[in-house]
Amino acid sequence: MDDTAATVAREADWDTAPGLLDGAMQLTLGPEECDLAYWITSVAQGTLRDRGVTGHHVDAKVPDFLKEPGPLREALILEFGYRGVSEEIATRLLAPYVELAPGIPEMEFYATQLLDEARHARVFRNHLVELGMPADTLLRDVEELSADYRRRVLQPVEDFTLDIVRDRKDFAGGVAVFAIVIEGVLAPAAELSERKWSPLSPATSEISRGTSIDEIRHLTVASTILKDHLAAHPESRDRIVEVIQAGVRLWDEVPDREFVIHREKLFQEGMAAHADRIGDYEIWPGVRMLDTTPDQRYDMAERWTEQMAEVRMAYMGLPPELLGGAASAT
Repeated sequence: MDDTAATVAREADWDTAPGLLDGAMQLTLGPEECDLAYWITSVAQGTLRDRGVTGHHVDAKVPDFLKEPGPLREALILEFGYRGVSEEIATRLLAPYVELAPGIPEMEFYATQLLDEARHARVFRNHLVELGMPADTLLRDVEELSADYRRRVLQPVEDFTLDIVRDRKDFAGGVAVFAIVIEGVLAPAAELSERKWSPLSPATSEISRGTSIDEIRHLTVASTILKDHLAAHPESRDRIVEVIQAGVRLWDEVPDREFVIHREKLFQEGMAAHADRIGDYEIWPGVRMLDTTPDQRYDMAERWTEQMAEVRMAYMGLPPELLGGAASAT
């Protein structure tokens, strides 16, 4: 083991990091641990070692069949196109978090998360070029294919978040939005993506694996920040709960299911055409991916969302039932 490997935290090491669900629900990390030095040594020189440009190792290839027209390629273009736009918006939303951070540890952590989200957006977009989309028109093409999704699903969430962190300058409320609502909903989708593409495209699966490792850190550190804030400022509890509940209601209202099910139906069609490549691969224990339906995959991600939110709420000292309803998966 070289010196760099020896300094990489286990939860950030490519080979030893837990899956997103286990990590987000079981690990405890705080901003004092996940500072700028941590990011440089464990993330830039650890998670991203040999994967810094594309998000996947050079030996993890994109199969030729994903470069050819068909429902599987179309499903992946929609999925990564939407995720790329979501991560771009997340990057821009995080700027006020850096400004409002009450201390240096929080400032450094959110500066690194901002960079993480920008990287995610980049590798999702650039993976589309690996699938054969033209690089010179990529940004315009992604903007066009995601326009309806951005307007109907992402814009309301963006407006909600900006009202809290930019207009109200409520740092703790903003942390709650990201920890429980935004990341809490998007993270299970990242887990599902990694599992779905694993038997089909090593490159695609690795990109999702790398982003999932980052999401573990984002969720757990934000939960610790909120936990410590509520312990120091118990009078803010009602306000934080109100923000979380409003965020969950918002996710219940936006039509994300419509977009997810559309691409999952395309994935279903493409999956059937490549059943020989998938074989008996299990998407979760005891369930072959070939035996699942678009609705089942969506509903499982939704259950993961609920489970993660309940665990993080309990960790922060808030009764999970305060969520009042299930957020949906995107």
